[in-house]
Amino acid sequence: MYDLPLYAELLYLLSATLFLFGLRRLQSPATARSGNGLAALAMFLAIVVTMVSRDVLSWTWIAVGIAAGGALGAFFARSVALTSMPQLVGAFNGFGGAASALVAVAEFLRQSETGSVGAETAGVTMLLGTLIGGVTFSGSFIAFSKLQGLMTGNPITFPGQNVVNAALFVLVITAAAGALGLYSIAALDPLAVFWIFCGLALALGILLVIPIGGADMPVVISLLNSYSGLAASAAGFVIGNMVLIISGALVGASGLILTQLMCKGMNRSLANVAFGAFGGSAGVDRSQIGKRPVRSTDAASVAAEIGYVNSVVVVPGYGLAVAQAQHELRKIGDMLADRGVDVRYAIHPVAGRMPGHMNVLLAEADVSYDQLFDLDEINDDFSSTDAVLVVGANDVVNPAAHDPGSIIAGMPILDVDRANRVIVMKRSLSPGFAGIDNELFYMENTLMFFGDAKEQMAELVKEVRELA
Repeated sequence: MYDLPLYAELLYLLSATLFLFGLRRLQSPATARSGNGLAALAMFLAIVVTMVSRDVLSWTWIAVGIAAGGALGAFFARSVALTSMPQLVGAFNGFGGAASALVAVAEFLRQSETGSVGAETAGVTMLLGTLIGGVTFSGSFIAFSKLQGLMTGNPITFPGQNVVNAALFVLVITAAAGALGLYSIAALDPLAVFWIFCGLALALGILLVIPIGGADMPVVISLLNSYSGLAASAAGFVIGNMVLIISGALVGASGLILTQLMCKGMNRSLANVAFGAFGGSAGVDRSQIGKRPVRSTDAASVAAEIGYVNSVVVVPGYGLAVAQAQHELRKIGDMLADRGVDVRYAIHPVAGRMPGHMNVLLAEADVSYDQLFDLDEINDDFSSTDAVLVVGANDVVNPAAHDPGSIIAGMPILDVDRANRVIVMKRSLSPGFAGIDNELFYMENTLMFFGDAKEQMAELVKEVRELA
């Protein structure tokens, strides 16, 4: 006998298992691609099973949805630049939060019509899903606007901001209780209070993200990703869908773990990220940034510096992604390796604008995974490294992190200044997201190789090729 509910539950279990294996494989750059594929297959399976088992759509419309979704996915995959991936992830988080919030809102409205919504039913879960989803939606699109340059990337602060945020949160809780009919607020109908609650949730998301500067955006994106998972899990409880509960919980938990790792990588607490307004220029005399003398060099000299040594460590940064110079960089690495130079790549956990940004960039250029090293794996080796080539990285190699009075004091950095020779490839002496001068640029063992990374890298390829 064909038992559709039973088969649906079994396929949900298979989907949840695929999610777990997918997440497991995301732990390593070598297996991340297949892990992503497994997770996508799990979501595809869960959606199709839901559509069929609940008789939501016919197979024809499911096929249309698959074709439309696949076409959109292919379009974004080919058209969105790698440097714009953080914005894309931010937008995805926002849409995910909005979808979960809309599910909760729809269920709240449905139960309101029958008069069955209340604190003793699933009303609290619906409001929780609406709150988390609303905060995720508005907060994610503020993050998107900051990353896309639609608004300033610096912290937006005002006197008493944290007090205002705390007061707004109290209002949200008060409105939630009123929406559940626990007490009357100004003689308003509970449904009217519910809409006020929705507006307050959106406002809270905006106010929580605007004081966060560009330097903290990787952490914010990761945290909002976690929120979107928690909102999805809450939506799963609202509609009684087990696979949505499990997948949302996995996304929420993994996002929180990643956020914690990112905070550790910056030596900051999550509270400091959320309320510290890091990444601006407050207290910094910007007129003095980049005014001290440096030693500049050219492609021929850089080729000699890295071509006749035993070991070279490359430190990629956001500037490499902007210039799209990863393919030229790999050519140089291959040529140096052919000359017997030990070439490795040092990856800081917050390099770029999102977790794993540099790993993806180098993977795109087919740089071997076994040449990539995390901060903890390679930091002790810089003192015995002949030359370090810093390409578009800034704050993550700034020795000012060792100065207790610096705005980035305590932030774990790649100690490239301990190498025998440091070459920094950069357009100018402009500061990074932290908004402060980089002491590395002015050190005795540092040479500045100014220019566009892709053009300078192409020149460097020619010079390395001509070495004896």
